[in-house]
Amino acid sequence: MTKTWFITGVSSGLGRALAEAALAAGDRVAGTARREAEVTAFSALAPGRSLGVQLDVTDEAAVTRGVAEAAAAYGAIDVLVNNAGYGLIGAVEEVSLAEARAQFEANVFGPLALIRAVLPAMRARGAGHIINITSVSGLAAWSGTGIYCASKFALEALGETLAQEVGPLGIKVTNVAPGGLRTDYAGRSMIRAEGLIGDYAGTAHEAPRLLGEYAGQESGDPAKAAQAILKLVAMEAPPLHLLLGADAIHYATRKIGQLTAEIGDHVALSTGIAFQD
Repeated sequence: MTKTWFITGVSSGLGRALAEAALAAGDRVAGTARREAEVTAFSALAPGRSLGVQLDVTDEAAVTRGVAEAAAAYGAIDVLVNNAGYGLIGAVEEVSLAEARAQFEANVFGPLALIRAVLPAMRARGAGHIINITSVSGLAAWSGTGIYCASKFALEALGETLAQEVGPLGIKVTNVAPGGLRTDYAGRSMIRAEGLIGDYAGTAHEAPRLLGEYAGQESGDPAKAAQAILKLVAMEAPPLHLLLGADAIHYATRKIGQLTAEIGDHVALSTGIAFQD
């Protein structure tokens, strides 16, 4: 059955790979980009089945207009993919509040605006699938990327809660958490905080070095990640969480193990706060 997708951030990376995979499967895709040339180029990918939508996810009015434009062109939106966003590097103390707010506007409030825009029609039909592209960093944080990780933790929580609320209405939700993908994430999709504090040279300041060395060597193939998401959408009962990549599994399971061990080590302290009746 032909599906209509609404995918944010289709100019490059995973968003582009996913849009191309969905189009190759015969589906219709409304894809967002911020630049007019990118919008025009996307519409030309598969005339009649690819619709470029110009918007910035941090502009709520533009989001509302974009969803309406896609619905007018293709009818019901079956799958929303919240993919657009960017990374921010810097120690927690180094990141200004303005930089942190901008990160959350793109990575949390943008997806929230999209979710709010598509839900009324999905609720009316009793069908739909919302996919949030989070990150393994939204499950296992690491030094030098604290604000980015916090935004992805927030998106994870948003998706989990949403699933509880809309599942009974027939709407599916999946948080897709990739590890490293061979995209431009460490290039134009990454911003360095303006602040710089020397004391973090041996901790947070390792993040840009590691990301730079890793760039172009990531183990995850965006095209294969896109095919995995297509399989996910085809499932009758898709998971709430999907890790993509062996590295994602490694870091997530290590974090779960650490959390489990800490809980076990301090059970007496945790349970010792009860009233004595």
